[in-house]
Amino acid sequence: MITIEQFLKAVDYKINDGSVFQWACFGHNARYLDAQKNGSDGPTASIVFDTEDQTVYQATVYDYPNSRAYRLMTGEYSQDYQSEAKSRGVTDDAWDNVKYIDLEDAGDFVEKCSAIFAGNSYDDRVSIPIDLPQEDLFTLMKQAHELDITLNQHVEQVLRSEIEKLAIQYGITN
Repeated sequence: MITIEQFLKAVDYKINDGSVFQWACFGHNARYLDAQKNGSDGPTASIVFDTEDQTVYQATVYDYPNSRAYRLMTGEYSQDYQSEAKSRGVTDDAWDNVKYIDLEDAGDFVEKCSAIFAGNSYDDRVSIPIDLPQEDLFTLMKQAHELDITLNQHVEQVLRSEIEKLAIQYGITN
């Protein structure tokens, strides 16, 4: 999960608000910080964390010009958050029918958040962490070398191919 320090660096330390997090899903020590750059027209981000042990429960960043909202949640608390949101009648919209894009990788969140706050372009694809046994990783590296592409490009091709096969097998269409 992301650290408070990583978040602060990503938003260029532009904190403009913070308080007690009012929902019960993250416990009684939960607080949030909001960051905004360039007033109400600029990007915004927030982080919810525990004041006792510094656990980060959730981090969000809003890319308004591109209608994208990214969210990184600590897995073990995600279900608690979703349950409380449902009980409160809160939709999963970030704003005006813009759904959150849930991220699984802290590095992916930091890259997107930093770029959004700096006004730079960024890769809007979602990074998915993959843990492979060494022998499989070595095989993929050799295959990528033979194809004269990067390991990431090769893994992406393999995953897309396998997803397409499963979609056909289960009759899923776009």
